[in-house]
Order: sequence, then structure tokens, then C-alpha cells
Amino acid sequence: MEAIKKNRLALGAFFFIYGFNFATWTSRIPTIKEVFNLNDAQLGSILMIMPVSSITGLAVSGWMVSKFENRIPIVASTIILTLSLLFIASQHSVIMLVVGIGLFAFFMRILNISANTQSLYVQKFFNKNIVGSFHGLWSLGGVCGVLFSTLMVKNGIGLFEHFITVSIVTIVMALLGYRFLIQNDKSVSGNKLIFGKPDKYIMMLGIMVFLAAISEGGMFDWSGVYFKDVLKSDVFTYGYLIFMSCMALSRFLSDYFLEIIGIRRTYFLSGAFVFLGTLISVLFPSFYVVLVGFCLIGFGTAAIFPLTFSMAGKSTKYSPGMAISIVATYSTIGFLIGPPLIGYLSYMFSLRYAFLLLSLMGFLMIPVSKLFFDFQDKQNDS
Repeated sequence: MEAIKKNRLALGAFFFIYGFNFATWTSRIPTIKEVFNLNDAQLGSILMIMPVSSITGLAVSGWMVSKFENRIPIVASTIILTLSLLFIASQHSVIMLVVGIGLFAFFMRILNISANTQSLYVQKFFNKNIVGSFHGLWSLGGVCGVLFSTLMVKNGIGLFEHFITVSIVTIVMALLGYRFLIQNDKSVSGNKLIFGKPDKYIMMLGIMVFLAAISEGGMFDWSGVYFKDVLKSDVFTYGYLIFMSCMALSRFLSDYFLEIIGIRRTYFLSGAFVFLGTLISVLFPSFYVVLVGFCLIGFGTAAIFPLTFSMAGKSTKYSPGMAISIVATYSTIGFLIGPPLIGYLSYMFSLRYAFLLLSLMGFLMIPVSKLFFDFQDKQNDS
């Protein structure tokens, strides 16, 4: 049992540094926008490379989790994605910027699938649900990443100096943590994608993460721009910071509240919080009201991904790694559509009203989750 505790701590550390690197990138998007003199539509188009590259990463990750121990892609992708940040920071042309963002997204997706797959293996050794805590550590890493970015912005530190510091720390942690990750966790069955009629169980889980991905993606890529352009805040990371902080807190508490209120009410409240949080942020665009709104969105988006990935791992048709990879494809499509669409809507109307898209996604989560659980009840009764 002592060994599995070390495995859990090591994997948690990788979730943390994954979140830290992701937040390092997203929190400096307004800086990228300013350096390259991009309008909202142009920024939306550039951000589209991330989910496009992620789709390629999904195809590779599904193969890797069936061929290798998960710790190999976990460590390799962690090192390469953090080096991609340095590549991004050193570019002066838009084309090479797009290449760097594509590399970052590609290896981030491989890390996402391999780390989530290993989390399901660690879960098997515990009597209580612990998957939410891993996602909580990802969000905590995101909070720390935003705090560090805020420090860099307030002190006028450039992108390259910022990103190289993050990369050095990440590489050291990855090399130290490698030997403590679980070994011999390669799946031996259910690794082939079965073509034909879609598996309804997996498809409905996919639709739920699709809606959540549009909401999360919009917040990741545009919350800083919202504070900079709509609220005219000099330190534009405040909104992203409160969003990530509330997401982290909610994920650490999600396993506890799941035992109290149940999974159905968790999905209902998640959708309701995203809907209400975005709505008040749009209707009352003042600093403190938007902070409250972003806080609600953080609480709302927190539980969807860990819960849905956990349920995907219970698929009777696919191995955990393959099931997560398929469901993650839906989320990638959400990330593909969401941030660029907000950019285009912002260009046509305004960023403030473009955020209503996130409110709509939160509202739709409620009936879709009800349809899923009704379907699951019918399956259990048959």
C-alpha cells in the first residue's frame, strides 16, 4: 500500500505541473495578442490550431496507451510540451507561433490521455473516489501558474524569461517523478476502435464533455482578454485566477460532495452554475460582479471532466484508455469550436455578448445529463 501511495503522489505531481504549464500559456494569451497586434477574430483563428493539433494527438495517444506503460508518454509529453513554451516565446512570425502552439497542444493531449488513464488504475487500489483529487491538483497547478504569471506581468517580465523558468522546473520534476509512476499498466484488451453504430453510452458522455469543453475553453482562452478589453483591468489575470481557484477548490471537494448529493445533482448544479455565472458576468460587467460570475463558472465546470472520464473508464466495450480517448475526442471538438467561435462573435458583436455562448452551454448540460441518466437507468433495468 505504501508503494501505491507514492504512485498517487507522483501522478498527482504530474497533474499539477500539467495544469501549471497550461495556465502559464493561457494566462499570457493577452500578451501574445498585444505582441503580434492581433484582433479578436485573428486570435480566434490562431487558437483554432490547438484543438486541431489535439485531434492528431488523440489518435497517437490511443495507440500509445495500448503499446506502452503510461509513464513513458506521461514523462515524454511533459518535457516536450514545456519546451514548446520556449519555442512559442522565441518566435517573431505568426506562422512559427502557430507551429509552436500546435506542438504544445499535441503533447498536452498525449499527457492528458495517458495521465487520466493511469489515474483509473490508481483508483482501483482505493475504496473511495480519488479521481477528482487528481483533477483538483491540475486546477491547483493552474492557480499557481496564474499566480506566477500575475507576478511576471506586474513586474514586467518578458515571455521568454517567464517560460524558461517554468520549463526548467517542469523538466526537473518530470525526471524525478518518473520512477515513482505505476509500471506495467498497459491495457491488453479493448484497445481497438470499433467502427459502425456509435456506442450510445460513450456518445452521451462525449456530448456532455463537448458542452463543458466549450465553456472551459472559452474561459481558458478569453477570460484574461475579457478583463483586459471589457473591464479595462491592467492586471488582466485576475479573472482567470478566480476562475481557476474556484475550479481547484471544487475539484478537491467534488469526491466529498459526490457522496452527499449524488452524481445526477452534481451534473445539474454544474450546468446551472455555468449558466448563471456567465449570465451575470454579461449583464453586469463590473469588476467584482464578474469576479463572482467567474467564480460560479469555475465551480460549474470543475466536476464535469473528472466525473465523465471516470464513467468512461467503466465502459464494457473499450479499455479505460481507449474509452477516455474517444470521449476526449468530443471535448477536443468542443475546444475546436468554442474559443474561435467566441473570437468571431466578439468581432461581429462584442466580447461581452460573445460570452453568452458559454451561458447557453451551461443551460444545455442540464437536459443532456438528464437524458444520459435516464438511458443508464434503462440499461440497468434491462
